[in-house]
Amino acid sequence: MSVFIIAEAGVNHNGSTKLAKKLIDVAVKAGADAVKFQTFKAENLVCQDAQKASYQKITTPVDETQFKMLKKLELDVNTHKELILYCEEKKILFLSTPFDLDSIDLLNNLGLEIFKIPSGEITNLPYLRKIGNLNKRIILSTGMSKLDEVEDALEILIKAGTAKSKITILHANTQYPTPLCDVNLNAMLTMKNTFGVEVGYSDHTLGIEVDIAAVAMGASIIEKHFTLDTQMIGPDHKASLEPNELVQMVQSIRNIELALGSREKKPSPSESANILIARKSIVASCKISKGEVLTKNNMAVKRPGTGTSPLHWDQILGQRASKDYKKDDLI
Repeated sequence: MSVFIIAEAGVNHNGSTKLAKKLIDVAVKAGADAVKFQTFKAENLVCQDAQKASYQKITTPVDETQFKMLKKLELDVNTHKELILYCEEKKILFLSTPFDLDSIDLLNNLGLEIFKIPSGEITNLPYLRKIGNLNKRIILSTGMSKLDEVEDALEILIKAGTAKSKITILHANTQYPTPLCDVNLNAMLTMKNTFGVEVGYSDHTLGIEVDIAAVAMGASIIEKHFTLDTQMIGPDHKASLEPNELVQMVQSIRNIELALGSREKKPSPSESANILIARKSIVASCKISKGEVLTKNNMAVKRPGTGTSPLHWDQILGQRASKDYKKDDLI
């Protein structure tokens, strides 16, 4: 099954429908499977005086609260409809992460079949129950979580009515950008082996190398932030890929998929012709007369592999030559 690549536009539209459509165009050009935004009402998401994350303080005005920052980044219902239609025209899947209960309803009413749960909601019981009750496909991010918290969230979603087979867990780290020493990509495999579900990776590192590694380790979903320009004002631009980097990431993932192949160990079509050239056969190391005993002194192993395999050396040893051989003749 092909890796499902989510180009995470997030809030990098800066509240502009025009910019949002440009981001969709970039995701389409890169070959991503889906482009994902974020759906929220600032009033439902955050208290008026809540502080911003440390990375947000660096990338947004210092005197701006988290509430004010998010209020500017809301997308209303009509904008959602417009972007969904645009994605349909461009033949890319529209996704959005709901951050509150009303936003879950909004996206469900708009017909979304996949619900992405962000890391910050993994301990939000009412939220998890509401999404679990929909019995839709779920992508669960697990940044900031311990293994038992992931287990609790899974249990809530399943008990609420979602089949376990519909849930994919994403390993994640919520620091923007994530230091490589904090990625802990092996934890993705721990969750796969512990819970028996599909896993993937939601990446906030700089560059694309960790995404490629995750695919090689078995990630079935990759989610990555992208932007039109990392120098734009906004909380997530600096930790996002630029358009050319997104293209490179998608192509690299597709190349790795091809390279992974099947689990069967056998000669590939491209190397099969090399078998007769690179392998060896039993040959005469000197002139051998008919009836002469074949010994280690008059036999050798040389290329090509068109004769008797040297695996049969012991069986040939001690037999008498059935004909005359010149040096290097195949025996």
